Amino acid sequence: MGKPTGFIEYLRELPVDRPPLERVRDYKEFHQHMEMKKLRQQGARCMDCGVPFCHTGKLISGMASGCPINNLIPEWNDLVYRNQWKEALGRLHKTNNFPEFTGRVCPAPCEGSCVLGINNPPVTIKNIECAITDRGWDEGWVVPQAPKVRTGKKVAIIGSGPAGLSAAAQLNLAGHSVTVFERADRPGGLLMYGIPNMKLDKQEVVLRRIKLMEKEGIKFICNANVGENVEPQIFLKEYDATVICTGATQPRDLPIEGRNLKGVHFAMEFLTANTKAVLASGQSAINAAGKDVVVIGGGDTGTDCVGTSMRHGCKSLVQIEILPKPPMERAADNPWPEWPKVYKMDYGQEEAAAKFGADPRVYLTTVKKFIGDEAGNVKEIVTVEIKWEKNDKGQFIPKEQPGTEKTRPAQLVLLAMGFLGPEQALLKEINVETDARSNIKAEHGAFATSIPGVFAAGDCRRGQSLVVWAINEGRGAARECDRYLMGATDLP
Repeated sequence: MGKPTGFIEYLRELPVDRPPLERVRDYKEFHQHMEMKKLRQQGARCMDCGVPFCHTGKLISGMASGCPINNLIPEWNDLVYRNQWKEALGRLHKTNNFPEFTGRVCPAPCEGSCVLGINNPPVTIKNIECAITDRGWDEGWVVPQAPKVRTGKKVAIIGSGPAGLSAAAQLNLAGHSVTVFERADRPGGLLMYGIPNMKLDKQEVVLRRIKLMEKEGIKFICNANVGENVEPQIFLKEYDATVICTGATQPRDLPIEGRNLKGVHFAMEFLTANTKAVLASGQSAINAAGKDVVVIGGGDTGTDCVGTSMRHGCKSLVQIEILPKPPMERAADNPWPEWPKVYKMDYGQEEAAAKFGADPRVYLTTVKKFIGDEAGNVKEIVTVEIKWEKNDKGQFIPKEQPGTEKTRPAQLVLLAMGFLGPEQALLKEINVETDARSNIKAEHGAFATSIPGVFAAGDCRRGQSLVVWAINEGRGAARECDRYLMGATDLP
């Protein structure tokens, strides 16, 4: 630690984002960097806390506490303070293959467990991480690192999301010949089509990394849908090992009256169509322009639907959340170092509030039915307020509150209620065993499936989770895959 009194001298500061009413006019990233002097001051706030919880990566109360990939956060904070940026990048890359991704889209559980955060605003870890990696790219410090020796072993990766990419990077580093199969028209999985461009630029950030990985020797095959135009047997016949990283892409549905009306879409249908339109400089096939939009569900996906609808120019926007509004500060049953479940305005809600005058979220509310017009298009929804009460088994369940029904206009409804697990068609095609939650059965730490030589990592194994957990699992699966191929492994 370079400055023992830094956390006393300097207040937490974040860069000023682009103004909401300005940024909704385009799909450029809205976060901006701070000047170097201020970044160094923020690095100086990292205190000599003895036991740095920020990089522990534990699950507490079902939520991440600390960094799941065990980033060496105190080390690179100190190096930034000392103006040793290239060395900071080296520390960052020791644990994280893609800090330019996590520095933009990770919710930063590291900050939630920062020791300084017990009684002061925590260190701006995520912002510093993003600044380090972006400077590394700008300065030309991030260069292809192809292995000097090849093992002669061939590995297939199914899926090119964060788990698949991290597994591919590590296995390539070990000297194996890696081929990544992606069913979409572009590689990147969730990073490409699940996260909007204003949060994670596709050309300047995602595809930049993909191109570097290709220079390192990794092969990407797109439009490769296993079970449709790619025979599952190819992996057992032509490859020495396979890692499945297909994600948890089966969306949670809302089977109520009117569900089949036109204009009711899953969130990912909407977000994928929009990103494809942005990349093609065209108009999205599912458009919110001039419409009353209702987003059902919260979380990052719900926020991304809000932000995208704002950029389309929606007429109005309401976001329905079945849970209560979080408190402004940690509740007594949500102590440090747990992830702080507190109220915040994310970028999408900020934009809606700037245009329409208030946070678009409506809490403790659910949707009872969709109402359509004569042409079969959704035109309204009926909502009802709920209260969470215990049933005879002691479980909390939502109870509708009489007299609280409300009809709201809606010509576009987006379902953002989370995901149930991986799509089952592929898993049945390759005949891999699944667990009670329909995820691929593979123990964490071993990542081996019921098929010898086939491993699983990311959301398809653990269920819907964070990008940073996917990177953790991709690296872990690569390590065990390398051990399977070579009898031992040097991968971290």
